[in-house]
Amino acid sequence: MKNKLSSILITFAFVFVFVLFYKGLKNTNIYTPEKKINNVVPLFTVDLFSTGKKVNSIELFSAEKFYLLNIWSSWCVPCRQEHPLLMYLSKNKIVEIIGLNYKDKKINAQSFLDELGNPYKNIIFDKEGIYAIEWGAYGVPETYLIHNGVIIKKYIGPLNEELIKEIKSLIK
Repeated sequence: MKNKLSSILITFAFVFVFVLFYKGLKNTNIYTPEKKINNVVPLFTVDLFSTGKKVNSIELFSAEKFYLLNIWSSWCVPCRQEHPLLMYLSKNKIVEIIGLNYKDKKINAQSFLDELGNPYKNIIFDKEGIYAIEWGAYGVPETYLIHNGVIIKKYIGPLNEELIKEIKSLIK
């Protein structure tokens, strides 16, 4: 009788643990930001990277202009790959680019810009990654095309030649 009772209890415990783990697998705790297309630019006040001056998002993204907000970091390899394309857009004055330096050390970010050039009109320093979350970013690099304070397009991952053509066509 004791053997039968032990078998039943062990089987019940196994089934209970299995169900518990199975339910846990279905409930993820991974943060997924909301899509930010055709939404207005989030309102925030930040310190600029180079000057430390406080500005709000309304000042950064004035009406009637196209902007790219590029989220980047010095430790991000794809950011390094897309950087020449951002330099091209900036040098040819195709669009104004605002940078958001994400979870980086200021000295490393400055070294990155000294080495590769600075395509950004202004840079937001987001040491904790809080502002990137407000934008709905998944990581770096991400780029947002903005016009009249509205996010028109979101590009996840590094920009490439094809995406630059698309950006040019959307701006015209």
